[in-house]
Amino acid sequence: MTLELGIDTFGDVTNGPDGHPLSQAQVLRNVVEQGVLADRVGLDAIGLGEHHRDDFAISSPEVLLGAIAARTEHIRLGSAVTVLSSDDPIRVFQRYSTLDAISNGRAEITVGRGSFTESFGLFGLPLTAYEQLFEEKLDLFAHLLRGGPVTWSGETRPPLTEQSVYPPFEHAPLRTWVGVGGSPESVIRTARHGLHLMLAIIGGDPARFRPYVELYQRAQTELGTGPGLVGQHSPGHVAETDELALEQVWPHYQQYVGRIGRERGWPPPTRASFEDAAGPEGALFIGSPQTVAAKIVRSVQILGLDRFDLKISQGALAHELTMQAIELYGTEVAPLVRAALAEDGGVDA
Repeated sequence: MTLELGIDTFGDVTNGPDGHPLSQAQVLRNVVEQGVLADRVGLDAIGLGEHHRDDFAISSPEVLLGAIAARTEHIRLGSAVTVLSSDDPIRVFQRYSTLDAISNGRAEITVGRGSFTESFGLFGLPLTAYEQLFEEKLDLFAHLLRGGPVTWSGETRPPLTEQSVYPPFEHAPLRTWVGVGGSPESVIRTARHGLHLMLAIIGGDPARFRPYVELYQRAQTELGTGPGLVGQHSPGHVAETDELALEQVWPHYQQYVGRIGRERGWPPPTRASFEDAAGPEGALFIGSPQTVAAKIVRSVQILGLDRFDLKISQGALAHELTMQAIELYGTEVAPLVRAALAEDGGVDA
């Protein structure tokens, strides 16, 4: 398979020219423009992350993806992630089969438990059932993906007996990734269902995820469910120089990582830790086109990636700077990555 390069965004609420936060409505319109630009510069995919918070504007990725589908021709349209634990797998199936139809087969999905828990209280679900809800709903969704009438039973919803779900996928099967943050159990679950592995690498050296890739491939071989695709999702930003990229992102990174850290008991980020994470072996893909390309190539070679997604939204960083980053990613980073991999000969670029 040819390496795919995509972008992800959570629709982070950004600042306008006056330094004040834009409305969530304007942020959503800006995300559509980002998707249109990503298609125009030749990127392969866009993923929209579902959240239910005041700092992220996207709560309904499929609606926004439909708007992007209407203005694009080639780019794959997916989520990053769909919080399956707090959704109805049948409705998720229907929304994505509809998206697949109107985009002529460009839909895909990344399902996960999500890194935030706001959706549980919002939709009246108990956090005590966090694991069970995901396990059962993923199992039902995997049954739906096989097509045809579904018979299924579990403890979190009434059973189904020879139930057909409409509309069916015209371009089946739907490419389905499972977002995994580093749990061996999650890796094995993904392999058991025959789904693709998307590694959410937001800290540390990506190389430390190599054992998870090996576990996934070994499990698929033993279970007879492979081969599957391996992807990486990591935050980043591209500017003309390393220094400019770091300066553009740091104040926003400091603010949003600090805010999330306070919620979770993490120490506040420092400039030194930020620059270390943006270094050659860190999980922040921030820098010039040459720097970001070199880091992507390293991940591809170590992890054997089929897909790399750059989480392009960085807190309140201005929409205009994100648009510039997408332009550089598509026109400069992507060609550098493909050329390096072609020269290496070990990976299909």
